[in-house]
Amino acid sequence: MKNPFFKNIFSVKNNLLLLAGCLVFINSCSVNKAKIDNDLKKYFDAKNVDGCFTMLNNTDGKITVYNMGLDTMRLTPASTFKIANALIGLQTGIITDEKMVIKWDGISRTNQEWNKDLTLTEAFKVSSVPYFQEVARRIGKDTMKHWIDSLSYGNKNIEGAVDSFWLNNQLKISADEQLGFLKKLYFDQLPFRNSVQQQVRDMMLQEENTLYKLSYKTGWGFDEKKNNVGWVAGWIEENRHVYFFVTLVKSPDLAIDMKSVRLNITKDILKDLGFLQGRM
Repeated sequence: MKNPFFKNIFSVKNNLLLLAGCLVFINSCSVNKAKIDNDLKKYFDAKNVDGCFTMLNNTDGKITVYNMGLDTMRLTPASTFKIANALIGLQTGIITDEKMVIKWDGISRTNQEWNKDLTLTEAFKVSSVPYFQEVARRIGKDTMKHWIDSLSYGNKNIEGAVDSFWLNNQLKISADEQLGFLKKLYFDQLPFRNSVQQQVRDMMLQEENTLYKLSYKTGWGFDEKKNNVGWVAGWIEENRHVYFFVTLVKSPDLAIDMKSVRLNITKDILKDLGFLQGRM
């Protein structure tokens, strides 16, 4: 006679294996839910650039993607890392609040908006590299590494100087990962105090009117081949619904006006998808 104890063990084991298989199946199907919208290619072509666009409709969980290859490719976050940098600074108390001033170091830089004393809010708005480099130095390598690991931010690589790893292609993140990070920030799901996440969300707000609220952070850097890498990462709120989006632009053109190109492409796509008109 077979021992019923071992029969029960085998039954439990088989059920667990079946459950694991179902979870893998479910997860793989969620990836396949993305709608590929190749019509959006024209907006990148119009600017003679390569790139991708991804959007998550939080209401139904549907994802729209143009150029899946770039959407999942990790690249330098450039100044979009200021979102995480600000969160870590505020959480640890290195940054006391959004009004905390860091004195100008007296070094004259091409961007005149950086050549003065700045508060956190001001530095975030003008994307001041020197301000956030100083924040990173004050945070320190060990503490920074702890939080990058806690966030599971991109490839989690912060090798080298603590004030430049997000600028020199050590730290990398994909558009798809940026999208997930933004959603967690919006819903207070990151490992920071809710008040800290709210402060950063407030700084990300760029446009607000009766039709919509548009929040984002831009970034501009270079990959190992000296291609321009431009980002616009954020969300748009219309009629009490939120949609998360990430635009990534790549170009070898050293003379590109990335500041306008990345934002123009983003707004053209948003309009194409029916946003910015209060109809969504």
